[in-house]
Amino acid sequence: MRPAAAISYTHVTKNFDRVVAVDDVSLDIAEGEFVAIVGSSGSGKTTLLRLTNRLIEMDGGTISVEGEDIGAVDPVALRRRIGYVFQSGGLFPHLSVADNIGITPKLLGVPAPEITARVDELLELVRLDRGAHRDRLPEALSGGQRQRIGVARALAARPRIVLMDEPFGALDPLTRDALGEDFRELHRKLGLTTVMITHDMTEAILLADRIAVMRGGKLLAQGTPAELARSDDAYVLELLRTPRRQVERLNTLLPRGGGA
Repeated sequence: MRPAAAISYTHVTKNFDRVVAVDDVSLDIAEGEFVAIVGSSGSGKTTLLRLTNRLIEMDGGTISVEGEDIGAVDPVALRRRIGYVFQSGGLFPHLSVADNIGITPKLLGVPAPEITARVDELLELVRLDRGAHRDRLPEALSGGQRQRIGVARALAARPRIVLMDEPFGALDPLTRDALGEDFRELHRKLGLTTVMITHDMTEAILLADRIAVMRGGKLLAQGTPAELARSDDAYVLELLRTPRRQVERLNTLLPRGGGA
C-alpha cells in the first residue's frame, strides 16, 4: 500500500502579472519519498517549491502538508516545521556556523545547552569537524562547506519534510557528487520526505525515487525514470536522452580504463 501523502498539491495555480507560473498542478508526494522536480528556467518548479511553505501565496487550488491545508496554518509556524535548503547555502553572513545552524531551534525556544548539543550532532552528521567549523563565519568556508551548513540548518529543528532549491548547482562536480550522495544517505537515515528542484536530469535520476517534469508552469509527467521513458511527451523524452548522450560522448572522449 502506498504511504500517506506528506505533501499534496491539488489544482495549484500561481500568476505573476500576466504570466502563469504554475498552471493547475496536482501532485502527491508520499511520506519518506525523495522527489526531484525538473525543468528549464521559467518552468515553474521553484515557484511550486516556494508555494509549499508559503514563501509566496498561491492564487488557486490547495496544498496540504501532512494532511493539513497550509492556508489554515500560520506561515511562520509552517516554515519552522519544514526544512529549506537554498542554493549556495543561503547562510546569514554575520552569524557563526553554530549560530546559523541553531537559529530555528532558538526561535522555537529550545534551551541553549540543547541547541549546542544539536549543533555538534549536526556538524558530525554533515561530515564537518565541529571544533574547526562551529565558530567560523560563512565567508571563511568553501562552497561545499557552506552547503553542508545549509543542510545542517535545515535539519536543526528535526523536520520531517525538507525542500531543496537547486542545492548543489553552484558546486564543483566532485563536491556536488559527494554532497548529493551524502544527502541521499541522510534522507534515508532520518526518514525524511525530500523535494528537490534541479535542472539537471542526471542528478534527478541518480538521487530521486521519482521525478516530476514541469514546463511552462504545467506538470507534464511524473514517475520513475523507467516510467518516464514510456511517456509520449517529446520534451520529457528529450530530457531523458540528455544523460545518455553525455555518457556516449564521454565514452568516445575518454580512454578505456584497465591495466596491462
